[in-house]
Amino acid sequence: MQRPASRGPDPVGDNPGIGQGILARATGAKGWKDHGLLLWTHFLVPPVLAALVVAAAFATPVVAGILAAAVLAIAAVSARGLLSRLSRTEEARLSLNSQLIQSQKLAAIGELSAGLAHEINNPIAIIAQEAEWAEHVVREAEKNCNADFAEVRDSLREVRAQVDRCKNITHKLLDFARKREPVLQDVDVGRIIEDMARLVDKEAAYKNVTLTRDLPQDLPLLRTDSPLLRQVVLNLMTNALQAVDTGGRIEVSARADDEVMEIRVKDNGCGIEPENLEKIFNPFFTTKPPGQGTGLGLSMCHTLVTGMRGEIFVESKPGQGAAFTVRLPRKT
Repeated sequence: MQRPASRGPDPVGDNPGIGQGILARATGAKGWKDHGLLLWTHFLVPPVLAALVVAAAFATPVVAGILAAAVLAIAAVSARGLLSRLSRTEEARLSLNSQLIQSQKLAAIGELSAGLAHEINNPIAIIAQEAEWAEHVVREAEKNCNADFAEVRDSLREVRAQVDRCKNITHKLLDFARKREPVLQDVDVGRIIEDMARLVDKEAAYKNVTLTRDLPQDLPLLRTDSPLLRQVVLNLMTNALQAVDTGGRIEVSARADDEVMEIRVKDNGCGIEPENLEKIFNPFFTTKPPGQGTGLGLSMCHTLVTGMRGEIFVESKPGQGAAFTVRLPRKT
């Protein structure tokens, strides 16, 4: 069983460097500077082969045979390496095209959701006003008729509560559609972890999964963006919950020193296959069955953590669970 996952540097539209990173991995180079070495290698191979052929023409039969064998070996290795890199580069190009298409779809969905949120807000505002007026009418009727309209008042309160809930949903849609810079403030990381853990506790109990917190009492405040950090922590907990089977265990911990705050989410689930570790943060990469995941959870975590000038790492072995570590600078 593979771990449901997604990986991602920033989406293509937000971070053009992702294309360079994927192509660099595809060609076996660590960075664009390494491509120069690869090109020079392929440019130098033909002259070297020509020199060996000329040398073989003036050499003894034995030496000529050795040089001919060397020529064939160098040519075969060079051709094989070039074809392999070309194949990987083509795969990377197709992957980038697919990610670009998905990013454009998400952009369209974001614009659509923003428009829908604005349209929905208008009738919601009218419903809220009418409910408030109805409450006023009920209060006046109770004074004049000496009647008890408790059930009506309860129903109207419920209407207003659901209206407020709809407002929160539309506001979240608008926040999702807007691209904004992190708003820095002093944040109680322990409180955020506890709040997000409570959201996951119910589903964890349903799966008979133990969710533990290891939070020091003297954990200092962190100057960062609270909503973004909440989203990261919740995504990592949800991802861990999806990775463990019934009776599994998830541990969330936090540590801090003078330089960084470290948040760690560890599970004892199925782990991540070695071939997927390099892809785990790629946008739209997922091992979930079709229709059960977009492959954006961990990609979004990577994007948000990077936006907060932090780093995110993963350690995992198949069958031994996984541990995601977020490190955020304490000094901004």
